[in-house]
Amino acid sequence: QVQLVESGGGLVQAGGSLRLSCAASGRTLSPYVMGWFRQAPGKEREFVAGITRSGDSTPYADSVKGRFTISRDNAKNTVYLQMNSLKPEDTAIYHCAADFNFWSRPPTNSNEYLYWGQGTQVTVSS
Repeated sequence: QVQLVESGGGLVQAGGSLRLSCAASGRTLSPYVMGWFRQAPGKEREFVAGITRSGDSTPYADSVKGRFTISRDNAKNTVYLQMNSLKPEDTAIYHCAADFNFWSRPPTNSNEYLYWGQGTQVTVSS
């Protein structure tokens, strides 16, 4: 059984920064792909960013390109999301996801990820 635990959420003013972390445990092998999704009240869960184990593929949602950066530390089985220039529309619960199947590129469809964290709230005030 794989557990994902997110941390780093909070309240920040527009223009500020936050760094989210997601630690995976339960298996010795690091997940092949890890991703971040977010869900705002009344909206569908949407893809934010993903990363392969080697880090050679890091797709981003258009809405966060140039502001967010995903990275991972395989030795720590941890994925990070550095969020800069935050906007009120970034307010959501951010979920970490992981999958051990081979993907040449991290999927943007949430249905492709088997493991999920509980989420961490990010609130950006205007």
